[in-house]
Amino acid sequence: MTNDDPNELPALPPEFFQRQDPQPDELFYQEPRYVTHIDDATIEALTALYREIIPPGSRVLDLMSSWISHLPTDVSYEHVSGLGMNEQELASNPQLADYVVHNLNDRPEMPLPDDSFDFVINAVSVQYLTRPTEVFASVQRVLKPGGLSIVAFSHRLFPTKAVSVWQQLNRDDRARLVASYHVLAGGFDEPMFVDRSPQDADPLWAVIAKKAESVPPG
Repeated sequence: MTNDDPNELPALPPEFFQRQDPQPDELFYQEPRYVTHIDDATIEALTALYREIIPPGSRVLDLMSSWISHLPTDVSYEHVSGLGMNEQELASNPQLADYVVHNLNDRPEMPLPDDSFDFVINAVSVQYLTRPTEVFASVQRVLKPGGLSIVAFSHRLFPTKAVSVWQQLNRDDRARLVASYHVLAGGFDEPMFVDRSPQDADPLWAVIAKKAESVPPG
């Protein structure tokens, strides 16, 4: 893959990110949805994963957040920020110290400072990103050196809003796709894949990528 502009991110085929419903996301998310999108056992598995990886005192950004963040409620974090589409949902989330309403598909660059979070988490929402490489470049920017991007996903989705490529792939290829978002964004070490699927419940998979401690000059 070649790129004449060194400041322009490598592009995946645009047809990958077509959706059945091309209307603005603000219309789809204008009404709050106080529901969970994975089984209770799967939520417990996700919370356990966060407990294992994210230590107390961390600064955390919950990306594409809603009324629940799935973080352990008995762990004291320094700060948890949320970025999502519905203000009522975000305002109802007791784990968020602050939040911003922001459409990443329109504006993939987040209005947040550089090197400000130890962890950026994204739970069962990555399938809705239409400009993921740009979003994960922004994730890399707001993470501190050595910070982690944790992208958890399952098999449920809103079919009219999930991008085309996601709906055509199996689990392993979805994991490779999410890993590729980090690789193409640049500034991450090699992503790793974990399977924390509970028995007799929705599956739970995650791609975890570490921001490089030092990024070589471009």
